[in-house]
Amino acid sequence: MHDALGALSVTPVTHSVPMAKNHRPSRPPENAGARPSPGTVLDRLTAGESRSSRITHTEHLPPRAGSHAVWPDRIRTEVIAAVRSAGIEHPWTHQAQAAEHALDGDSVVIATGTASGKSLAYLAPVLTALLDGSEAPNGRGTTALYLAPTKALAADQRRAVKALAAPLGNAVRPAVYDGDTPVEEREWVRQYANYVLANPDMLHRGILPSHPRWASFLRALRYVVVDECHTYRGVFGSHVAQVLRRLRRLCARYGANPVFLLASATSAQPAVAAARLTGLPVQEVADDASPRGELVFALWEPPLTELHGEKGAPVRRTATAETADLLTGLTVQGVRSVAFVRSRRGAELIALIAQERLAAVDRSLPPRVAAYRGGYLPEERRALERALHSGELLGLAATTALELGVDVSGLGAVVIAGYPGTRASLWQQAGRAGRSGEGALAILVARDDPLDTYLVHHPDALFRQPVESTVLDPSNPYVLAPHLCAAAAELPLTEADMELFGPAAPGLMPQLEAAGLLRRRGRSWYWTRRERAADLTDIRGEGGRACRSSRRTPAGCSARSTRPPPTPPSTTAPSTSTRAVRTW
Repeated sequence: MHDALGALSVTPVTHSVPMAKNHRPSRPPENAGARPSPGTVLDRLTAGESRSSRITHTEHLPPRAGSHAVWPDRIRTEVIAAVRSAGIEHPWTHQAQAAEHALDGDSVVIATGTASGKSLAYLAPVLTALLDGSEAPNGRGTTALYLAPTKALAADQRRAVKALAAPLGNAVRPAVYDGDTPVEEREWVRQYANYVLANPDMLHRGILPSHPRWASFLRALRYVVVDECHTYRGVFGSHVAQVLRRLRRLCARYGANPVFLLASATSAQPAVAAARLTGLPVQEVADDASPRGELVFALWEPPLTELHGEKGAPVRRTATAETADLLTGLTVQGVRSVAFVRSRRGAELIALIAQERLAAVDRSLPPRVAAYRGGYLPEERRALERALHSGELLGLAATTALELGVDVSGLGAVVIAGYPGTRASLWQQAGRAGRSGEGALAILVARDDPLDTYLVHHPDALFRQPVESTVLDPSNPYVLAPHLCAAAAELPLTEADMELFGPAAPGLMPQLEAAGLLRRRGRSWYWTRRERAADLTDIRGEGGRACRSSRRTPAGCSARSTRPPPTPPSTTAPSTSTRAVRTW
């Protein structure tokens, strides 16, 4: 957890000029048997005049030393001993600061660089609380909820928690609760797990509507961890913000007031964004005190081909073919690498091309390259993740499913096929390499489009600008209205709840009543389960396609539904989306 590469936490001190055709980045002498430096790996990839001319710029981030601190006194000695048994003698300064805020009961956002140990910063107070709760008569006096934007990240965190908490015995019982969790395991998670790892969609669909079944968990909920919180932006982030408010409302119903611990490596104004997401005041820890290895970041422009496009314009070689070449070269060098691609088809194609070219070099190498994307069975994804962790795989072509926070120690290089759209995503992907404290190489391969061409020839736009702000608007009526209906289905809304959902909520209630979605009785509003709930879909705005089971969704969730399903209102809740009631 104390890996290096805090790419966003320091300002680069060197800035190379665009490389000439015969220029190579200098490299330090290497020890025999040591992993080659990033400069050496880049030298070998650019051997030959035609290849060296494809690099338009290299950026060098020098290594940085770390700053240690001591754990707060309130961290239990068993947790400190478990951390030391994992090879971590002392925390970094920012880890101790974040743990102190959590123990004080203050919500906190940890906004330090990639591989800076953010997981340990929130795990230390969480494990301490779970140990305290294990001494309760029912063995679950304290619980914690972890929310991740991807299943891969949740599975990775579960591995990390199990490894760290192994010396603590059965006091810490982590369990993943998502769409891949078998039905027979879900009841065990509800009744016995004290550290549940889920995602916002599962919280919205599986936990909040069934809160009576989760009563013992919610009653003891002490911490809510929101990992990679910068991903919750735009309309989707606004939906997640309202889901978190609904969670806070139900926790208050059961007498709990959880502390929110948020983490992000790439966020501008993290405290402001975190407060907007949770609706709570949030402390900020942004001074990265972790060490970091050298990073060499190269901008790569594919060569022109003999083909011509519209009006005779020259056409460059595709980023897909160029990335497959680079992945092949890195695999031949024995450098563990990940190539990030924007599409599932592109990931499969790059892996296939690399395997074919490796077969001509060494028949033992093609099985060590694979693709990772959404759409695989859970067993296939977990097998690929294990192979990547163990080093059995040398090269992996992946979609953004592996971009967020997955700790893959030992990666030496990352290839990014095309600008991912934001500087935040660019640095997240580059940060997957070098997590074991050694140097790392990152290469951005430009697509044949104006934006990528501009960026590889204007590196200041990438390396001299801050990451983007996390923008969301929980008061958007097209977002807020469906969540008010969902909240009313979970528990009747009262006037006191209006403050939780924001100043725009009271003005929407008469419109929801007029639309026949809510009915007021005294000082409370109830969900009526009318057919107009068909316009309310899931938090990702996928429309009726997201309504997979009529037993877990409101009446008429699919556009083709004509009659409500026979389900008790206490176990269902309306889904939500940007397409709210048509009367707005």
